[in-house]
Amino acid sequence: MKLSTDFFYTLRENVKDEESISGNLLVRGGYIKKTSSGIYMYLPLGLRVLKKIEQIIREEMLKAGALEVLMPSLISEEVYENSGRRALIGSSMFALKDRNNKPFVLGPTHEELFAMAAAMKTNSYKDLPINLFQFQNKFRDEPRPRFGLIRVREFIMKDAYSFDVDLKGLDVSYQKMFAAYHAAFTRMGFDYRVVTADTGIMGGILSEEFQAVSEIGEDILVLCDKCDFASNREVAPCVKIETESEKNLNKELIETPNAKTIEEVARFLNESPTKFVKTLIYKIDGKLYACLLKGDQEVNETKVLKLLNATEITLADNQEIEEATKAPLGFAGPLDLDIPIIADQNISSMYNFIVGANKKDYHFRNVNTNDFKCDYTADIVNIKEDDICPQCGGNIYFKKGIEIGNTFKLGTKYSKALNLQYLDANNQLQDVVMGSYGIGLGRCMAAFVEQNNDENGLIWSKEIAPYVAVIAVMNPDDELQKKTAEKLYDDCYQQGIEVMLDDRKERPGVKFKDLDLIGIPIRIVVGRDCIKGLVEVKHRSDSENTLIDIEQVVDFLK
Repeated sequence: MKLSTDFFYTLRENVKDEESISGNLLVRGGYIKKTSSGIYMYLPLGLRVLKKIEQIIREEMLKAGALEVLMPSLISEEVYENSGRRALIGSSMFALKDRNNKPFVLGPTHEELFAMAAAMKTNSYKDLPINLFQFQNKFRDEPRPRFGLIRVREFIMKDAYSFDVDLKGLDVSYQKMFAAYHAAFTRMGFDYRVVTADTGIMGGILSEEFQAVSEIGEDILVLCDKCDFASNREVAPCVKIETESEKNLNKELIETPNAKTIEEVARFLNESPTKFVKTLIYKIDGKLYACLLKGDQEVNETKVLKLLNATEITLADNQEIEEATKAPLGFAGPLDLDIPIIADQNISSMYNFIVGANKKDYHFRNVNTNDFKCDYTADIVNIKEDDICPQCGGNIYFKKGIEIGNTFKLGTKYSKALNLQYLDANNQLQDVVMGSYGIGLGRCMAAFVEQNNDENGLIWSKEIAPYVAVIAVMNPDDELQKKTAEKLYDDCYQQGIEVMLDDRKERPGVKFKDLDLIGIPIRIVVGRDCIKGLVEVKHRSDSENTLIDIEQVVDFLK
């Protein structure tokens, strides 16, 4: 790539509508360009990075025994109706109709089509295992696209699917994919963690996420300071804390005028906030429930959904709360409540606690669990930093992460829905056992930039950089400098080394700013020292230049 003639541009100023470091730097460096909310074009440099990421993943997939295919993006809506996921995905799915008024969708995910493909070959147990993968555009109508390439409405995903005769076979296929993911992300140069996660709309037996550690990450990674415990906060279990028993006192109705919050009531009653149990009213699959938890805890909605095998959860609105409690907001409590009650597991070991009285300006003191009926008792709260590790008893700490890959043990969820079966050794029909494995390529690019940048711009690893080096001519009008740079450029390509040539008629300072911004790993400066047979070499992350012999440049780069 010669910058004087090829497609190349940079922006000097920060981009106003890019709120993330990666989005800002990738747009400024001429890698990507937003066309509308959550939709980007990949420009020449950006596409080269994307292809480098793709090739690393492809190589690891092939090593693991997967075979590449390509599925359509335009899919009959009937496919998702047959699997039961059309309603589940809902408005996140882009829908349209053809000229014959037949409903189609733009594929948000491809489990169903891969199951259809596997069915073409899967007749006997002898036909399994199978492992297929693709690189394909996905379309999801995100309500709030943000952070550049991290949360978008159109993106390229590598999705792979394994098909086995039983769970034992799935374990083998899963571990192959798991190892391939480790290899791919390590080759790219990520600082990442693997955490247990919620299976979400994918369903199945197990979900694990590969998370790039980043402060901009939307996921909270729960880690232990003593062992290898790692989980997404959505599913991290909390340890039940046993407290010293107390004698049950008689509950007491106390007037608490103008005190609604835990802090206000604690001050009024001169009690510790740890003595409070709060009651939150939720609407779950259209039905009201009360969730009881300690005053310093937060409800984990994912855990509640799992407990009730439900799909939708929101806090009840003001009117629904007042109708359920027969009191104004701020006084909800579990006594005489006519809706199901879900208590966190730690409530059962509390004594003589304080709750709302379902009456304006009143609370109950010295309440115990025998004063009301719980319909469910379970772990329903978010784990907190410094909580006890559920695996070893160490201390929990948090990091934020960007999900760059995920692996699922789907089991027979989709094979049952789509009648994907095989004949076993006894000539009996059995459901195929599936696994699913995804990586977002654009998100990988953005997450890498979030982890690797400085005040001057991007810092690519040589594995995924668009070019491994850039040759910068300080004075293109100097015949010796020009010829030296062009010969180096040609020699590199003859040896299979992809480099850029900055032969623009710009000042050295302008060139250096641009080259730091785009983050090419190695800069080779052809300047006045070339008359001595020397050029300057500098790694992007270093502050010092090194002089080397021109004849050594190709070997140095190799």
